[in-house]
Amino acid sequence: MKLELFDFIDNTLELLQNYNPVLENISEKSIKFIKELFSDDENFLNISFRIKSQKSLREKIIKNDFYFKYENPEDVILNLSDLVGIRIECRFIKDEEYIFNEIKDKFNIPVGNGYFKAKEDFPLKLKLSEKQPQIQQNGFEIYKIDGIYEYGKNIFRFELQIKSMVNVFWGEIDHKILYKNYNYMLTEDFFREMMSSIKDSLSMVDRQLMILYDHISNLDINTVVSAEKQLNYFLSKIIHDVFITKIKEEFGFVFNFKNATDVIVEYLQMKAVKRKELSYGENFVALINKINEIAYLDINLEEEIKIELASNYFDEFTKDIGSIIISVLNKDFSWNLFFKIIYQIEDGNYNEIFQDFLSFIRFKYSILFLNFKENNKLSEKEIDYIEEETLKSVTEIFSENHSLSFLLDSSICVIKEIFEKGDVSKKTKENLCIDINKSLRLCSGSI
Repeated sequence: MKLELFDFIDNTLELLQNYNPVLENISEKSIKFIKELFSDDENFLNISFRIKSQKSLREKIIKNDFYFKYENPEDVILNLSDLVGIRIECRFIKDEEYIFNEIKDKFNIPVGNGYFKAKEDFPLKLKLSEKQPQIQQNGFEIYKIDGIYEYGKNIFRFELQIKSMVNVFWGEIDHKILYKNYNYMLTEDFFREMMSSIKDSLSMVDRQLMILYDHISNLDINTVVSAEKQLNYFLSKIIHDVFITKIKEEFGFVFNFKNATDVIVEYLQMKAVKRKELSYGENFVALINKINEIAYLDINLEEEIKIELASNYFDEFTKDIGSIIISVLNKDFSWNLFFKIIYQIEDGNYNEIFQDFLSFIRFKYSILFLNFKENNKLSEKEIDYIEEETLKSVTEIFSENHSLSFLLDSSICVIKEIFEKGDVSKKTKENLCIDINKSLRLCSGSI
């Protein structure tokens, strides 16, 4: 016969599952409301939520003797202070205090018992009467605010945390590696000193990133271009290191795909510029944050990717290049890994990513011919002919070697170098195209 405790737990978990749609609804409304309050604030990076899992709730009921404390499962759910967890993310540790003070300014309508609202007609309340930051059991500080959401006759409780990038990372270490691992004994001085050392190191990283960000923000435009290249190199290396670790863990070997991560960073930055949602610095910080999250995810590198052939392409070039990529996507590990990395970073779907990537390829080649058109006296028809024949050569060679490096690096460099030669206008368009084809084959190793 089952212990009454476990019947109580089962009933509570079932109730949590029943409440999940409601909890998701109020969580989404809450983060949308808070995001709108900070819509013009560049220090506010992101906001997310999580609902208490059944596993975590089961553990909490047992560890905290909720069976004795509450008469029924309903009381457990409605009195759980972290039933929903909401996290506001900011760049740097110093920004945590700034965000908290902004919350106090925006939630300025007192409603009793230390709770405040931002708007009378929105049912979200925050308890701002308690001292912040709070001191955790591990001795470190955290901005953690209790909140409630009135939904009909029920009041659901949540916990709002404000965390910088390094403290998000720190929280993962503290929670997943130590707090959830009972083989570690935090009462021992060794572990306390180790945790303190890790925290100090992360604080140093925070200060360095802040100095770097402030420096970039104050540079003139020419220096920024140079700095962006260095930061892109830095981003590429981080992505490479994260996925090289995952490859080593899954397959037991490593290989260099730095060219691929360079292209990925350029592609992501170009998309960010096109959207104009974030400044370069903000996008850089957001990418770092996302890559840190990916480092902890389980990714199946053996899984096939399914991409559907689109019914419409920009032109014959992108259609042909797209067809070649799809034909090798699940045969060539480099191309498969390339799209898996983008997929993990962008949180999109493969079909959309594929179309955006083809657009990126076309843009890279279009810029070449746009510059060529502006700097040469050839007629528009002659340049159109050269572009068409050159893209045919690129497609033909790419179909033979399907190399990412050829497609978006060496071929573009070769074409650019030929176009920049002073004697281009002295050649017929036919001879120029023959020269381009030969040079492309040489750089690809075809001849």
